[in-house]
This record gives sequence, structure tokens and C-alpha cells, in this order.
Amino acid sequence: MIGSFERWGGGTLLILHVHLSGIMEPFLGSWRLVDTQNFDNYMRELGMDFANRQVGNVLKPITIIKVDGDNIILQTKSTYRNTEIIFQLDKPFNEHTADNRDCKTVVSLEGDKLIQVQKWDGKQTTLTREIKNEHLILTLTLNDVVSVRTYERELV
Repeated sequence: MIGSFERWGGGTLLILHVHLSGIMEPFLGSWRLVDTQNFDNYMRELGMDFANRQVGNVLKPITIIKVDGDNIILQTKSTYRNTEIIFQLDKPFNEHTADNRDCKTVVSLEGDKLIQVQKWDGKQTTLTREIKNEHLILTLTLNDVVSVRTYERELV
């Protein structure tokens, strides 16, 4: 239960006790990339060169999402490069991305979607994570380019 009821002055008051791990629970765990659509075009729109796009197209990264107190930890691991961001929902932070962009980033939970907005050099991209049919769906949007990456939960 997320909330509890308490009596106060003859009425009833609902006290919410929100636990981050509870609201993040569907996203938590280890996720392996199994399908990618239009990722090369997304990387091109980011300004990545041909060689780095070729590497990005063949990698099958693992994404790990966990909670530590008020912080969410999002790790991406691959044979090429590993990244980790630690953040709190709705609080801007500085992010250095795998493709070497320095961004001002904010992540929020909107309904059942985890939405990450990265801003740099007057540009903005949105990374939307949601769970559908037991898969983590990552939708990357930059200008009119949209890429969809599908992950399966890894069993540990």
C-alpha cells in the first residue's frame, strides 16, 4: 500500500508514503537489447560520424536500472563503453553521454513512462522508457527522427 489513513480533527486524512523503489519497480533490473529500429538515422541526427555509428549499430548493450535511497541509477554496459548516471526525478543534472555530449538532463516519471530530456548546444533529445508486454521500450526522438530500441529483461 502506498498510502495510509489517519484520523485528524474528526475527519480522515490520507497520508501518502511514496517509496521510489515502488513507483520505479516495473523498470528495475537488467535489460538486454534485442531489437533496434532507425538507430543509425538517430545517431546521424546527433552528429555522430560514420565510424562511431557503425560501432553503435552492432552493439547490444545491457541497461541496468536500480534505486538507492532517493537516487535512481541507470547504467549502460557494452563491449565498447560503459556509462552510469545517478539522478533524482525532476531534478536537473549534468550528463556526459556515451557519444561525448555534455548535456543538462532531467528525468521525470509521467504516468507509466520514464522520460529523459537532454539539452546541449541549443538542441534537445527525448528518451522515453516504458514497459510493454514485458519489454522495456526506449523511444529516442531528436527533431523529426525517431528510433525505437526494444530490451528484454535478463534473468539473474
